[in-house]
Amino acid sequence: MSRRDIHYWKCDRPAAFHGTAPRAGRTGELAGPLAAALREHLGVHRLSLQPGEGQGNHLTWRVDADGQRLFVRVEDGPEGDGHLAVESEVLARVRAAGVPVPAVLGCDASRTRVAFAWQALECIEAPDLNHWHRRGELQVEPVARAIGAAVAQWQAVQPAGFGVLDAGLVGLRPSYADYFLLRLDAHLGFLQDRGFLIPRQAREIEAAIAAAAGLLELPQGCLVHKDLALWNILGVPDRIEAFIDFDDAISGDPMDDLSLLACFHNAAFVRAAFAGYASVRPLPADALPRFWLHLLRNMVVKAVIRVGAGYFERDDGFFLGGGAALRRATRQRLALALRGLHTDADLSLLP
Repeated sequence: MSRRDIHYWKCDRPAAFHGTAPRAGRTGELAGPLAAALREHLGVHRLSLQPGEGQGNHLTWRVDADGQRLFVRVEDGPEGDGHLAVESEVLARVRAAGVPVPAVLGCDASRTRVAFAWQALECIEAPDLNHWHRRGELQVEPVARAIGAAVAQWQAVQPAGFGVLDAGLVGLRPSYADYFLLRLDAHLGFLQDRGFLIPRQAREIEAAIAAAAGLLELPQGCLVHKDLALWNILGVPDRIEAFIDFDDAISGDPMDDLSLLACFHNAAFVRAAFAGYASVRPLPADALPRFWLHLLRNMVVKAVIRVGAGYFERDDGFFLGGGAALRRATRQRLALALRGLHTDADLSLLP
């Protein structure tokens, strides 16, 4: 299927929120066909699969293939989506830009041999950085600077068009505003229908975005990860080994990925990321208003996902935390982004 009319896959796909709920039993159902597909594609004889423990969109396995360790992801949604092939090309381009990412060792998104899309990656033997962060062991300053520098590096990839990318890494929307505003009404309407926003709050968000419309007039997009968070970065407490999960990558605004960090982190973290970015590439002259605008849009999307996927009903073992605390944090960060955009604030506004 085409993702042309998708702003963000997790909430806008036709099978909305598919992949956001636990699906442990599904890995057993798919293990046999997946093993056969991997043997055929990779030309291996001895192969064993161990279900992964990821909490993302895809079903995952750790695989031993003739002694080589692989990390395999499967997209089994009913849409027949083949976007793992697009992400494989994105990974190749990001790797060529000098950013550490897993090598793609195989991918079949055609759904002709098996009824799902799969991708086999180099297995990076390191936890995600959220593991170290939750243990209080993450070395924030060097890691945040390295994240910012990597964002600037992958922005050397500058696709034609805007928004979600097609198989040729061309954005599917004609302008950045067209992509940024895509499904905004639906997202705000959903949050009102579910009682997360009242109509006045939704109108305030719409008005703030409309007032900042000039910031959306981009002549050229750059590669944006679009799901940049510590659980999508592998490494040790003071060093990054690899960035992963570019499945949601778009052609967009240079401040978007930095704003995603602010969905979760404080001023010190984001300042360090800004400094890392500026060590590689100059910040845009209007970096701060762009930052707040994108934080606002990203928090709207995250609110939709968290409400729709029932994240506020999860317990504290969930990777985002759970319950009332996550709901409260989501509301607070959404209000903070709106305030930052209204007041042209600096990063000290972040808690």
